[in-house]
Amino acid sequence: MTTQTVSAELLSPFNLRDLTLKNRVVMAPMTRARAGKERIPNALMAEYYAQRASVGLIITEATVISKQANGWSNTPGIYSDQQAEAWKQVVDAVHAQETPIFLQLWHCGRASHSSFQENGQLPVAPSAIKLNGEYIHTDIGKQPYETPRSLETNEIPLVVEDYRRAAEKAKYAGFDGVEIHAANGYLIDEFLQSKTNHRTDQYGGSLENRYRFLKEIVEAILTVWPANRVGVRLSPNGNYNDMGSPDFRETFLSVAKHLNAYGLAYLHLLDGLAFGFHQLGEPMTLAEFRKVFTDPLIGNCGYTQETAVAAIKDGSADLIAFGRPLISNPDLVERFANGWALNPPADIKYWSSFDKEGYTTFPTHQESQVISA
Repeated sequence: MTTQTVSAELLSPFNLRDLTLKNRVVMAPMTRARAGKERIPNALMAEYYAQRASVGLIITEATVISKQANGWSNTPGIYSDQQAEAWKQVVDAVHAQETPIFLQLWHCGRASHSSFQENGQLPVAPSAIKLNGEYIHTDIGKQPYETPRSLETNEIPLVVEDYRRAAEKAKYAGFDGVEIHAANGYLIDEFLQSKTNHRTDQYGGSLENRYRFLKEIVEAILTVWPANRVGVRLSPNGNYNDMGSPDFRETFLSVAKHLNAYGLAYLHLLDGLAFGFHQLGEPMTLAEFRKVFTDPLIGNCGYTQETAVAAIKDGSADLIAFGRPLISNPDLVERFANGWALNPPADIKYWSSFDKEGYTTFPTHQESQVISA
């Protein structure tokens, strides 16, 4: 049996609502920090995404929705007209290869530092609970995490409006849709989880209240985009950014049930444990979410070609997102299709190294053959 036959499910087309994807391989959002201090997308970024456009769908790296949302050096933004205009070159480069691309909308919440904030203000969060971590990388070097400032109730609609405006700018830039980043211990995830949300107003306490912030963001964005062009990303098993709540299973199944009502493009789940696991119970599986979410599901985190095929075959997932393998294998789909070996994993020092080395310099299989000939 050929590799292509084995991978038929993964390499087959898929109708993502009204978008036809050429295969079921998704490029996962990965922070690569090449946008410079002004957070403006550039030609190097356009080249990077275009190199990987043989996938069925590209989800961009996390992109900050406001100055307050910043928490990582040199990541792109989508809060100024200049940024929106600059994203067009990335979108055009990907569309030239007939691949749809969604922009991921991001607010770092407490996973930030005052040096990223205007006038040196503290980063914001649902509650004033410090992230338990060694340090954060900033423009002024490694810094200890700070206790964030709890958002006032009347400030929350302003953040929701930042998401809506960012979604509007993403539409102007030509993206095919947006993904709401509600995972990995950033602001929305902090509201969802009981570990980080100790509020006593309408945004805290019960599951309904903790979900309210995400609900308002989704509904604000749906005034800009149709539901079939909006995705949401969750990380029910993750401990990244000091996350993990005892009631994680109840929380995330409830969130998925609520999101199921909208007819979204997809729900994107970090179900794999390669990014860390909070050890607070049995890991949640795609099959659990399949019972409560009837629209397309994307699995992510640590998948191989074989496990991706298995998840699609057994109906747990419709699409599988790959992250690290796509860093060092721009032609990952072709390698899957032909049974070609993968390049060695990229050295972690290049993940956010700010230049083209370890970014656009990985050879395709065919280029490797020419080099070795």
